Amino acid sequence: MTSLWRDRPDVIAEDRLDVHEDLELIVVGAGLTGLVTALMVAEAGGRVAVIEARTVGAVATGNTTAKVSLLQGTKLSTILHYQSAHVAQAYVNSNRAGQEWLLQFCADHEVAVQVRDAVTYAAAPNELDAARGELEAARSLGLDVHWSDTLDVPFPHHGAVVLPGQAQFDPMDVLAALASQVRRLGGTIHQHRRVVRASSGVRPGVSLEDGSTVHADNIVLATGSPILDRGLYFAKLEPKRSYALAFEHPDPPSGMYLSAGPPTRSVRNAPRPDGVTRLLVGGNGHDVGRTSSEQAHVDDLREWTANYFPGAVETHAWSAQDYGSHDGIPYVGKLPRGGGHIFVATGYDKWGMTNAVAAARNISGQILDRERPDWARTLGRRITRPQGVAHGVAVNAKVAVAAVQSVVNAETHSAPTSPPDGTGAVGRRGLVPTGVSTVGGATCAVLAICTHLGGTLKWNDEAGSWDCPLHGSRFAADGEVLEGPATRRLAVRDAPDA
Repeated sequence: MTSLWRDRPDVIAEDRLDVHEDLELIVVGAGLTGLVTALMVAEAGGRVAVIEARTVGAVATGNTTAKVSLLQGTKLSTILHYQSAHVAQAYVNSNRAGQEWLLQFCADHEVAVQVRDAVTYAAAPNELDAARGELEAARSLGLDVHWSDTLDVPFPHHGAVVLPGQAQFDPMDVLAALASQVRRLGGTIHQHRRVVRASSGVRPGVSLEDGSTVHADNIVLATGSPILDRGLYFAKLEPKRSYALAFEHPDPPSGMYLSAGPPTRSVRNAPRPDGVTRLLVGGNGHDVGRTSSEQAHVDDLREWTANYFPGAVETHAWSAQDYGSHDGIPYVGKLPRGGGHIFVATGYDKWGMTNAVAAARNISGQILDRERPDWARTLGRRITRPQGVAHGVAVNAKVAVAAVQSVVNAETHSAPTSPPDGTGAVGRRGLVPTGVSTVGGATCAVLAICTHLGGTLKWNDEAGSWDCPLHGSRFAADGEVLEGPATRRLAVRDAPDA
């Protein structure tokens, strides 16, 4: 399914890739992090190339709910559980810097922005403590929040934290403006070119799927989850999928709402170029590849919307993936064993609109040898409290359990022959886990083992993909890589006999 934002013609131009060009920076990934980093370096006169495996905005940025907010659900109280108040304040300051830069960029380049109240609400009485905890956390960190007992919304609520003066927009409008500015300053953008590895050394470089290599002084991996295993970020990240629906509705709420507890409900409106304002409903996040049915989460959102917004007519449905860190703070900076010239940015935990820009400012400043802001230095040398370490251990324990369960599930079923259209399943063919799916009448069989670290895959019945329950890599029905730390496609097996 296509998101509301990406339901438009491909209008972002791309350039011919010159593998012999003298580059200061290669950015891998053309989402918000990648394009802002590229622009900041290009503005300083650096020669920049952005290389994207799919298209600009194809992954996280083009599928976000695009809230540009410093009130982020219960994020601040969560960070204070894992980190000191000093680190939490640095996180707020970094997001404020990201928000201010992004909104100024939008103003300078005529990107439409809507100013909105951000609201974290208690959807049920048992969420009141979490909502009030976020109120106190936000106040302690200098945000001008207030409490409201009632909201002008049709869905259940029992009080809410409100932060006025936040913002929302169409993220693809922002990416288009960023790409235009990068190219105006001499940078180049290359789509449908997958990077499979990056190397440091005398001259850092990236290797592409077609066998070519491009070199630059510095490399930024802005790929959601880093595509290099140095630093073991895959073991420090928790990949999550969530869902969103867009509707025609005569009276969508004007604020940006997010529930304080599960099941998550995210609600905002979305003014469109055709003059019709859409209703957006999202939520129901879960670990990648570890649910019995992804489609059931979408259907649950549909049912919730029908209950509280009668007459809403669905126009779009989509899903997205993001990654949370073990201690609530993104990982931004130099990649271990990257020679000081390979950088990563990951772990935004669904709050990429502000964190991405903060990460870009941090990384571009290091590349350009500029003085780093206080917040960047603080976040870069943070020491996680025991609670954060324990959370990281728990995340990896769940990975181990998921690995065993996925193998057992494959072992207890034979690989199907010709599944009904739109479905897929994993089972044994001989001793090898094999995934068989039928999409659009075409039946494909693949080796159902993730090319990252060998996890047994699961069929995603909402997106029609093969998902890894270990570290979140995803593959199309025919085996092509979609996202995650994997860089190599799945091996194709002989088509099964009907």
